[in-house]
Amino acid sequence: METNALKKLYIDELKDLFSAENQLVKALPKMAKAATSEELRSAFEEHLEQTREHVSRLEKVFEQLDESPRGKTCKGMAGLIEEGGEMIEEDPEPEELDAGLISAAQRVEHYEIAGYGSARTYANLLGESEAVSLLEQTLAEEKETDEKLTELAEQINVVAKEAEESEEEEAPKPSSTGSRKPKTRAARA
Repeated sequence: METNALKKLYIDELKDLFSAENQLVKALPKMAKAATSEELRSAFEEHLEQTREHVSRLEKVFEQLDESPRGKTCKGMAGLIEEGGEMIEEDPEPEELDAGLISAAQRVEHYEIAGYGSARTYANLLGESEAVSLLEQTLAEEKETDEKLTELAEQINVVAKEAEESEEEEAPKPSSTGSRKPKTRAARA
């Protein structure tokens, strides 16, 4: 691959990340507000501050390249955020909501980890040592956030499972003497 082609790919990846991070700056407050677990809400709020720093680092990289960060919309991040928003709108039980928010957030983190890993590799190959350092710093933070979400999931998913089991136990059982409706095809599925 020619250096010019790699540099074009690198800049394109950086623009994608810049768009993704800016979309997250808008989405994270909504996720924090929706979270019912105080620890999860706090994790989203902390990551919002980190995300603002990620935007700032990307701006520094663009300054070094004498390029504009604008001009691209990250459709992948838009889709991930939209899926998370749909889940919030479905208004699930609190435990299920928190488990779903973690799942949505981890998909976002994995997307970012892939993007920052690629951008760092391109920067390294292009001899952009300052950018490599900035991108590695963000990559490490994205991985830490993913690990933190995994730890929260280990607690919250158990709570969601227990809440579901509790609901199943409390559900009224059909009486053996009462009239029964015939089972429909959907009910047997």
